[in-house]
Amino acid sequence: MDRSLVEQAQRGDREAFQVVAFTLSDRLFGVAHRILRDFDAAGDALQMALVRIWRDLPSLRDPERIEAWATRALVRACHDQLRRERRAVPGLRVMAPESVGDPAGAINDREEMGRAFRRLNAEQRAVIVLQYYQDLSLPEIAEVLGVPIGTVRSRAHYAKRILRAAIEADSRPIIEETSVR
Repeated sequence: MDRSLVEQAQRGDREAFQVVAFTLSDRLFGVAHRILRDFDAAGDALQMALVRIWRDLPSLRDPERIEAWATRALVRACHDQLRRERRAVPGLRVMAPESVGDPAGAINDREEMGRAFRRLNAEQRAVIVLQYYQDLSLPEIAEVLGVPIGTVRSRAHYAKRILRAAIEADSRPIIEETSVR
């Protein structure tokens, strides 16, 4: 992103901010959608994040880091959105990862992964999305989220453990109890 454009936006230039927001929006929406698993909720989170970015842009110290800074604002907006949804609706709609091959198996895999992903908290979801869908390294994730790298490692570790356990639990056969005569 052009540093001078970000600096103009920091000084209150609305047209410069429109260009900055437009440039960032697709990537930010993708992150929000992966975390929230819902198009409408992702759009709401993106709008909240853009308002925060506009409001707080003058406090950005390094215009070169606008993308990481904006992603951090978006992740916070996603956390807020998840808190609101938990109060209003007991579950989330799940968007499945793309698959190829057997359509019935792919549907089952998507449902299984969706159920597992719902068990993660917002912080764990953010780490998984940034690592596996945005291809960020752990140090980059730490910078984006504004947390120590050890925290990122811990969240990734526990998230993978939860996902693995949920998928394994779903794949176990159901054994029915029979009465003993």
